[in-house]
Amino acid sequence: MTNATPQRLYYGYWLIGAAFVAQFIAVGAQNYVIGSFMIPMTEDLGWSRAEFTLPRTLGQFVMATAGFFIGTWVDRAGARTFMLVGAAILSAALFSLAFITELWQWILLNGLILTLGAALIGNLVVNVTLAKWFVDFRGRAVAFASMGVSFAGILMTPFATWVIDHQGWRFAWQVIAASALLLVVPVALCMRRAPEDYGLLPDGRSEADMAAGKGDRAIADFANSMTRREALGTRTFYFVVLAFGLFGITIQVMLIQTVPFMTDAGYDRNAAALMITVASIPALLAKPVWGWLIDELNPRPLAAASAALTGCSLFLIVHAVGAGSTFGAYAGFALLGFGWGGMIPLQEVIWATFFGRRYIGAVRSAAMPFSLLLTAGAPLATSYYFDVIGDYNGAIITVGIANLVSAALLLSIRPPSRDRSVSQSAQPG
Repeated sequence: MTNATPQRLYYGYWLIGAAFVAQFIAVGAQNYVIGSFMIPMTEDLGWSRAEFTLPRTLGQFVMATAGFFIGTWVDRAGARTFMLVGAAILSAALFSLAFITELWQWILLNGLILTLGAALIGNLVVNVTLAKWFVDFRGRAVAFASMGVSFAGILMTPFATWVIDHQGWRFAWQVIAASALLLVVPVALCMRRAPEDYGLLPDGRSEADMAAGKGDRAIADFANSMTRREALGTRTFYFVVLAFGLFGITIQVMLIQTVPFMTDAGYDRNAAALMITVASIPALLAKPVWGWLIDELNPRPLAAASAALTGCSLFLIVHAVGAGSTFGAYAGFALLGFGWGGMIPLQEVIWATFFGRRYIGAVRSAAMPFSLLLTAGAPLATSYYFDVIGDYNGAIITVGIANLVSAALLLSIRPPSRDRSVSQSAQPG
């Protein structure tokens, strides 16, 4: 039974805050700070940029493998245990990075252990949870939570750069490790699996709301949910994987390469790190706008627009930096941020809208090996391109083209057919 009287403050709102903090740490420690460490660590340890980037490619395989199992268990047991374990693993890996002297240690700690810890607290875990707690307001819920990702760019990149430049890269890893542990453990304890477990309904609806028809969308979303096996049997599943895989290449490449790309062009390290902040501020501010648009309009053309804006921003950035136009570079990174702002909420809402919330963890986890393998080689290929050619221009332009292809795919995708031979009562997997 569900409570007839609605809660004063729907617990789902607390989960949005918890997801904000978790994504701030997971994505910040894994991706946003890495570019600040590239030049100091490669110069100190004698590595090439391709060698430095290798753990991020390995990390995509680790994330894909871990994600395949995580989603199903989050469906069944919720996120709390995963996030507590992930906080311990992530913090231990970050702290250990302060003591490395060999390339194999960097690959093991950053590519394997750090990535596993981030996977246990990051996007998949928290967004699967939010998809269960929100249906009518899913776009806004995921958008507000994913503001934590953008906030990492505003705060963590310049902060990491400042600490590295004043105290050294080894001390900076220790500071990030302590911050991760102190922030993630409290929010992990806040996590809950699904509203029905606590006598609540999605979006904070009361039984009176449901009787008035305000919960019809949530009822249909649950009833029409596809199991993992059913989803894998549709063409839509693979089109969505491909479209967002091509879209996701951008963030993998630019978060790692922006600082070295800008410093190679003559900018100092603080100004180069500022470009990530310039991208992150509009991404942060645009997320609530994207969330509102997602809940009110068809998310597919919105996702296409987000991908196209991102691709065009990369062309502008390469042109502006090559021409020595600081204003053009600022404009390009600001446009990049606005395009980025829609990526996470649009992706999560499209997956949940197409395949329903009942088994969404299992479906999303099945998609991760496909989508992450698409992006696995991009950071390494970009660094290798630099080592061979001596600049990043061609690689970044190629990533921009991938975003335009993603936009075209997103416009063409249609929801999966609901005429399925597998029983709706089948278990996920």
